[in-house]
Amino acid sequence: MLRNNPLPHADVLRRRDPLLRHRSVDEPELMDDPACDPVALDNTYRLFGVINPLVASWRPVYRRYVRPALRAAAREGRPGTVLDIGCGGGDVARAITRWAARDGLDVRITGIDPDARATRWAAAHDRGVGATYRTLASHDLVAAGERYDAVISNHMLHHLTRKELSAVLADSRRLTRGVAVHNDLRRSRAAWLVYWVATLPLARARTFVRFDGLLSIRRSHAPAELAAVLPPGWRAVRQRFFRLLAVHRAQGTTPPRTGRVRT
Repeated sequence: MLRNNPLPHADVLRRRDPLLRHRSVDEPELMDDPACDPVALDNTYRLFGVINPLVASWRPVYRRYVRPALRAAAREGRPGTVLDIGCGGGDVARAITRWAARDGLDVRITGIDPDARATRWAAAHDRGVGATYRTLASHDLVAAGERYDAVISNHMLHHLTRKELSAVLADSRRLTRGVAVHNDLRRSRAAWLVYWVATLPLARARTFVRFDGLLSIRRSHAPAELAAVLPPGWRAVRQRFFRLLAVHRAQGTTPPRTGRVRT
């Protein structure tokens, strides 16, 4: 059953750890429930296309990490390939396709998600981008021997257990010939408060954006926490606007010479 006003529960979570010193990993997000309200889920996927450009800061991530990999593919005379793991409603895949086109780059994007509800929604709202959406997990692509120039994810890492995180990172490393970059939230009290205020108009809306977003911030890593669980060859990269990346570059690739990275 949909909680029409999940705000009181979100406040209870905050009061347990008001400074957000620890990850809140014991409670699942509402949209992860297979029996969740389908109308609220549809509204949530739709709102991701509005909210993610504002809070996920993908444009600088694209410029620094994804675009160089696509340019390397273009120099080899072939289209660049991108894998979006846990693609959800496909909004990041669509955005990267548009940016690549503006940069004169030919790109083939595949979005995967183990939740068929997500891939169905993404395919139905592709808007002519031409991305491919598949209902499977990253280990299925490893088994098939597939490779991509860039492997990405958005707001996925905080959903994973320690074991699942290790598996996804291992898969990402095997699947990329260029770069893997997982873009997630960076836990902080300031981030929680900003999102709490910004989503007040959605407090009684039929969507999971507010409740799940607040919980996502609580579930996300601090930089030191993520760095401590990353395997060799990965870096935790702190970004502006409460962002945190896990980055791996394939052997033989070099980082771009422009831009500043804080680790």
